[in-house]
Amino acid sequence: MSTASSIALGEIMASKSGSVDPSKFPDEVFDLYSIPAFDSGHPEVVAGKAIGSAKQVVRPGDVLLSRIVPHIRRAWVVANGSGRRIIASGEWIVFRSDRVHPDYLRHVLVGDPFHSQFMNTVAGVGGSLLRARPEHVGKIKIPLPPLPEQRRIAKVLDRAEALRTKRRATLTQLDTLTQSIFLDLFGNAAKKPGGLRRSRLEQVCESSDDIKCGPFGTQLAKSEVTTQGVPLWGIKNVNALFDLATHEFLAPKTSSRLAQYSLRPGDIVMTRKGTVGNCAVYPEYFPAGIMHSDLLRIRVDRSICEPIFLSHQLHYSKDVERQLALISGGAVMPGINVTKLKILEVDVPPLELQHDFVLRVAAIEKLKSSHRASLAELDTLFAVLQHRAFRGEL
Repeated sequence: MSTASSIALGEIMASKSGSVDPSKFPDEVFDLYSIPAFDSGHPEVVAGKAIGSAKQVVRPGDVLLSRIVPHIRRAWVVANGSGRRIIASGEWIVFRSDRVHPDYLRHVLVGDPFHSQFMNTVAGVGGSLLRARPEHVGKIKIPLPPLPEQRRIAKVLDRAEALRTKRRATLTQLDTLTQSIFLDLFGNAAKKPGGLRRSRLEQVCESSDDIKCGPFGTQLAKSEVTTQGVPLWGIKNVNALFDLATHEFLAPKTSSRLAQYSLRPGDIVMTRKGTVGNCAVYPEYFPAGIMHSDLLRIRVDRSICEPIFLSHQLHYSKDVERQLALISGGAVMPGINVTKLKILEVDVPPLELQHDFVLRVAAIEKLKSSHRASLAELDTLFAVLQHRAFRGEL
């Protein structure tokens, strides 16, 4: 294909899409394209009396681009209506033109070349939220091949995108499978052969002191954090199940001083701020490290309990969730201190059953690793296809 011509987005921006106040039609049901509804893939179907402000009127084939940060890289093609009036949040910039194929434009608007220019149009509004300024977005030029070529490019990218979507769905299903296996094996203790004994959390640890909070801020100065040495781990690493490398380290001397806050393979690490209560098991192949103050460590006695099993129980058990609410006096997890966490009661099934669960989890993790690698390849391929498509080389 030859190099495509270009068009400024302002030429296809629907500046006169019209508006409606749904509250004046309380019993009418609308299709509402809202920012929160985007992830579901479907507009909200909602009565006018439940919509609190005026909305844009849009129509099938319009392309919507989110202008609010952090909800960026969101572009939506308005689907054919179901007989209801179609409206959209004012946070969408609306594009409408017979010169541009909607699916082609959607791909352009979420691609890397456009995104880098789009972020230059963002500014603060009201001292808080950041939004793209439509008048500046309108100055951005995008490639505009002939319509038949736009349709062809959209189909190629749609197919590649569908493969990525399926891979992500498979990973989500594998996550759900792990939870299902846990609940099947341990969800109803009364019906399981041999039953489950109950123990306080401190009783499944090597010692009472192995349930530990990270060092106080006064114990570790920022100036002591270096770029090499003993790894220092924080909340974001736990949330990523330690798949995210740390860039913070401590000198051996500092690490030795903070040895009581160490992490070693098999330790369960829990967040106590931000994404409160998230757990991850410190990987077997990692070197010893130190935890940040925002983390808790649970070091179990492996002759009693498997760390992988216990971490999943802390995630999935409704009974554990109930106890946490009670011992925190109705507060959220940050109200729970180490003393209270030690008396949390957990189920301890026979080790054989725990080992069976761990083996199943390992098999699922192996599958997930394979799918993640495949998804990474598909993401790379998709980026290459986008780059070539918008340079007229596809």
